[in-house]
Parts: sequence; C-alpha cells; structure tokens
Amino acid sequence: MKSQWIIYAALLTVLLSMAQAFADIYKYEDAEGVLHFTDAPTDRRFKVFMRDIKKDQRLRTSFRLGGCAKDPKEFEPIIDSCALEYGVDKSLVKAVIQAESGYNPNAVSPKGAAGLMQLMPKTAQGLKVVNSFDPAENIRGGVRYLRFLLDTFKGDVPMALAAYNAGLSKVARYGGIPPYQETRNYVAKVMNYRSAYQNN
Repeated sequence: MKSQWIIYAALLTVLLSMAQAFADIYKYEDAEGVLHFTDAPTDRRFKVFMRDIKKDQRLRTSFRLGGCAKDPKEFEPIIDSCALEYGVDKSLVKAVIQAESGYNPNAVSPKGAAGLMQLMPKTAQGLKVVNSFDPAENIRGGVRYLRFLLDTFKGDVPMALAAYNAGLSKVARYGGIPPYQETRNYVAKVMNYRSAYQNN
C-alpha cells in the first residue's frame, strides 16, 4: 500500500510539471518494486511509458464527416472484446462512446479529436492507433487509455473521466475534478449513461 502511494505521488509530481506542455512519460521499476516516472529521463533505466498522454480540454461538439451515428449494437462485439481484454466495465465504455461521439465513428471535434471515443491525434499516436476512424482500433485505444486512467486514480471512475475530458495534468493540478463546467457536466453525463446501460 505504501509503495502504491509513492507511485501515485510520483506520477502526480510529474504531471504537475507537465501542466502546460506535451511530454512523453518514462518509467522504471527499482529493486524494491517502486515505479519511478519522469518526463526528462537522466538514467538509461527509464523507458517510454506513454507518449503525449496529456489531452487538452476541448469542446465535445462533433462535426459529422462522411456519415452519421450507427446502431450501438453494431459495436457491441468490439466493446465486449476490448472491455474484457483491459478489464474495464463495458457499460462505462458504452457511456464514454455515447457522450463522446453519439456512436458516430466518423465524428471529429473542433480540436481534432476523432472517432467513436474521440481520441486526440497525439493520444492516438501514443496508444498506437493508426486510424482513429476504424471502430475496432479506436475503441481498443480508448479502452486502453481508460484502463490507464483508472489505474492512475485507483479505480476512481469520476476522476478517470475528468482526466479523459480535461487531461491528466489538469486533474493533477487541482487535486481532483477541475472546476470547469464542461468537465463536470461531462463526468455527470457519462456516469448517468453508465447507470442506464447497467440497468439495461
């Protein structure tokens, strides 16, 4: 438990230092099993953990490009597979997709976020998503990112959602859900969608 808090504190320290800039995050595990994170590695033991994971706060209103919302059932096999692979509640995945794109695989936000789970280009690159408009790739990348955020915040779903919306560094800076109305509305909306999917 102590080592987990050390990990969490170390990660938050790094993220705070990255508040105004994109940066790759590096990590290494020492002999005592403690993970160390940095955006400026000075030791060869550090390896790339994730590239450009900061995600700018952005508008969620999507432009519709080359298509419209699809039947959510069309994506259930992909969602089920990715949710199982990464151990993420499939109701949460569906809720994020509903809030992000309304199940339009061709949706693009004014800031350039694309696809069902609205991945920013740099985030998609870090998650090895080549084509954000491919539903399978987009969902796999988005679920993988959700898994990372849930692990970072020890399973705290609202905090993970706040980071998905506003960026990890903003959540670290405020020590909780940032005081942005857009982010707070987003978290509440996704949680409501999740409850609806769970009840169904």
